[in-house]
Amino acid sequence: MTQSTNASHCILREPCRSSTDPAACTRLCPHFIAVHGASGTGGRVAAASIPADYRQVTVASSVARADQPKAYAIVDAYVATFERQFDESPQTDRIKSLYLYSREPGTGKTTTAAAIANAYLITHYIGSLQRNRRPLERPVYFLDVNEWQTQFNAFNRPRVPDHIAEPASASYYRAMDAAKAAPFAVLDDIGVRDATEAFRGDLHAIINARVTSRLPTVYTSNVSIEELAQVFDARLADRVRDQCAVVPFVGESKRGMRK
Repeated sequence: MTQSTNASHCILREPCRSSTDPAACTRLCPHFIAVHGASGTGGRVAAASIPADYRQVTVASSVARADQPKAYAIVDAYVATFERQFDESPQTDRIKSLYLYSREPGTGKTTTAAAIANAYLITHYIGSLQRNRRPLERPVYFLDVNEWQTQFNAFNRPRVPDHIAEPASASYYRAMDAAKAAPFAVLDDIGVRDATEAFRGDLHAIINARVTSRLPTVYTSNVSIEELAQVFDARLADRVRDQCAVVPFVGESKRGMRK
């Protein structure tokens, strides 16, 4: 089959029983449409704002797996806890948060965070159907903190025209609300150093809302968790550390070396 008709890049392909039958695995599959949209660029993955380059990556297929075996041993155990989202017993351990850290950029943190987000989405979608529930439209949200800060700057510079400021402001606050409310979130690159107090306050508000609501979050950063108090403040650093496991990523940047 041609690429235009099959669904070979569906993140449900690994757990799907139809994936071994090329005739059954097509873009007309209702589950493909629910997760990726009819065009392959929408659905719940797009609603999650997972960057386009990472929308098909899974924990099993991640290119970072080979370079980061110790990190992925933790990640594999972590995604196995995602079934807990359906257990409402107060005795059940909640899903914790992860802090993916390396001093060097380009070691696979963002790829891994996106893969984890997709794993949560897969577990939520399949688990909801198995329990005769309608899957949430946005069980996961991925916030690129650098891009979000760019939106903030776009409507906070002096003399910004309204036709630029208003869309940027609206997009910024939609992202903030989504990041606060999603059952599972990725906050990618939280170690922003050159930021105004107002922007830091908004990022603090997201983290505080998620911790207070006991919502699991994956953070990525080039700043160690011990140094967060220097970037933000001690209170926010304590919030991030609460129920959060640190996953070190080792080695040098692989950016530009992979296809």
